[in-house]
Amino acid sequence: MSGTLLVATRKGLFTIERNGSAKVPWKIASHDFAGDNVSMVLADPRDGRRYAALELGHFGVKMHRSQGAGGTWEECAAPAYPPKPEGITDTDGWGKPIPWTTLKIWSLETGGANEPGVLWCGTIPGGLFRSRDNGTSWQLIRTLWDNPKRQEWFGGGADLPGIHSVAVDPRDSKIVRLGVSCGGVWVTTDSGENWACRADGMYAVFMPPERKFDPNIQDAHRLAQCAAHPDQLWVQHHNGIFLSKDGSMSWEDAKDVPVSSFGFAVAVHPREPGTAWFVPAISDERRVPVGGKLVATRTRDGAKSFDTLTRGLPQEHCYDIVLRHGLDIDPSGDRLALGTSTGGLWISEDQGDAWLEVSSRLPPIYAVRFVAEG
Repeated sequence: MSGTLLVATRKGLFTIERNGSAKVPWKIASHDFAGDNVSMVLADPRDGRRYAALELGHFGVKMHRSQGAGGTWEECAAPAYPPKPEGITDTDGWGKPIPWTTLKIWSLETGGANEPGVLWCGTIPGGLFRSRDNGTSWQLIRTLWDNPKRQEWFGGGADLPGIHSVAVDPRDSKIVRLGVSCGGVWVTTDSGENWACRADGMYAVFMPPERKFDPNIQDAHRLAQCAAHPDQLWVQHHNGIFLSKDGSMSWEDAKDVPVSSFGFAVAVHPREPGTAWFVPAISDERRVPVGGKLVATRTRDGAKSFDTLTRGLPQEHCYDIVLRHGLDIDPSGDRLALGTSTGGLWISEDQGDAWLEVSSRLPPIYAVRFVAEG
């Protein structure tokens, strides 16, 4: 099991470590970038490097990296868009102008095990970048950015469309899948040379009937794949939970979802493709737990049935919401972390049956990620 958890928050990056004490098994070991808005964090299991993305307001988006645990953070290149050519009209599906500027780093993932130094980065306003040198430089994937279908994407919870999920197929690093809000699921099988939208079967209840099933405007809140069975993927969608068993060629929605089918986060067991966790909220209009009770839900049988997990989580007057990257599972498949926008952090050692509160006073949490141990 991983004994280290990285927590990206509104006011810095926290490193949480397991200290072995039965009374207080997890503690805050360090706090970096105090006061700065850390939107995303990544620990690369291939070489131990760590990456942190910062949103610094007037000073823009910055990227930092370190050589590993306890290493000194240094600034490296941040993904940057080229100058927008004169005379080009670039708007989203609402007709809103798209800036050619990195506003947020919304996803950060490594390339495959056979691609040392390769990183993928998804941003708002909907651009995908790749680095081949550990973040020293970045290249915009123009084949996706220049695709005319991109201009049908539109903002959902964020004002502009964005790429929040990147899933590299562990069997073949040339296969990369993206979750886009609002733009569905996109796939390349040749390292980004060509792209196809693969959200058939999803539907959007908020769209007019004639566009309800349009794959290119689906609001996939989060995309996750099973590491051992990467053809099985899960999406927490704006209006439901969707499952694909054929590598995103088709999707089916989960029936009889308890509590609520609205939410943002999903985590998938690394070896059991039918096991996944979610954190429900009331709705888009009311982004709070149902009944003021924070719960997680879990399926072990591919969404045929669900458990509602409450032990250790606050069950009255709780208004925490878990954002897209606020739920993670470690490589063992037993340990989960759950962080909320109200600064609550819980860890489960038994697949969610029971949760231990690590802190209730952190800044708003944007992402939690376990550090894979070599």
